Amino acid sequence: MAILVTGAAGFIGSHVAQALLARGEQVLGIDNLNNYYDVGLKEARLARLADKVGFSFHKQDISDRDGVLALADRHPDISGIIHLAAQAGVRHSLTDPYIYVQSNVMGQVVMLELARRLKKLTHFVYASSSSVYGGNTDLPFSIDQPVEKPNSLYAATKRSDELIGYTYAHLYGLPCTGLRFFTVYGPWGRPDMAAFLFTKAILAGQPISVFNHGEMWRDFTFIDDIVNGVVRALDRPASGTPPHALYNLGNNKSEKLLDFIAALERALGRKAEMKLEPVQPGDVPATYADIEASRRDLGFEPSTPISVGIPKFVEWYRRYHGV
Repeated sequence: MAILVTGAAGFIGSHVAQALLARGEQVLGIDNLNNYYDVGLKEARLARLADKVGFSFHKQDISDRDGVLALADRHPDISGIIHLAAQAGVRHSLTDPYIYVQSNVMGQVVMLELARRLKKLTHFVYASSSSVYGGNTDLPFSIDQPVEKPNSLYAATKRSDELIGYTYAHLYGLPCTGLRFFTVYGPWGRPDMAAFLFTKAILAGQPISVFNHGEMWRDFTFIDDIVNGVVRALDRPASGTPPHALYNLGNNKSEKLLDFIAALERALGRKAEMKLEPVQPGDVPATYADIEASRRDLGFEPSTPISVGIPKFVEWYRRYHGV
């Protein structure tokens, strides 16, 4: 039996693959290694997996129907899919909307078509996002809240993924679980995310842009806690009629962005020069995860505050960049 991990060269995907391999799973990773950000970072993540027993990799675009569906014949032993590949980034969806529909919507359909062709498959776990909550102001965000008013095309595609997942669970009895991730950070993180951007600028003595004049709150969630939640979800196939479930995976604590920056300053031993700017199109002022359902059903319990997680990220950043 094998677990297929899409986005295996990505931030979350590479960490999930590591965790599965550590417990003895066979892992098939796929990724198209696109150039949305530094391909060298993606290749470095893959290099950490390449020599692990049980890991194999195919360069593959998830929206390529023929290439993906061929995996059903080449790897009929796939028993689980963790679908993390996507075009990420709220702001980039304002400038290149087409790639979001291709990767996030078509990619979801293609992966689900693969899933229903795999006779041994027991669970399809896929990435959603806290962005689906849009402009909701009722905090913390609960999976029971309506999510029909997205603030960005990225959020709209992620909500579409949830609806498509529900449909396949309804039509084909395919157990599907969607995970709404809340602002994930940590070692090997994405260069377009706050921790990476701020650290790079502070070390270079350059100003950082702080939007909404600093009045921003985020449920920053450390990568190890996210991985724990993903693996727990995989091991607990959705049930019910239809067999579809949604969960928040967050730290269950909303941190002010200025406090996050202060923690980075302490870890780096340097002060940040901040440029306070207006809120950006597509952004929301606050996110905060209600994780009661995740605790109840998955046993999910995040344990890493930013006071612990940020120094770990900074340590990795210095080592990776030789700073």
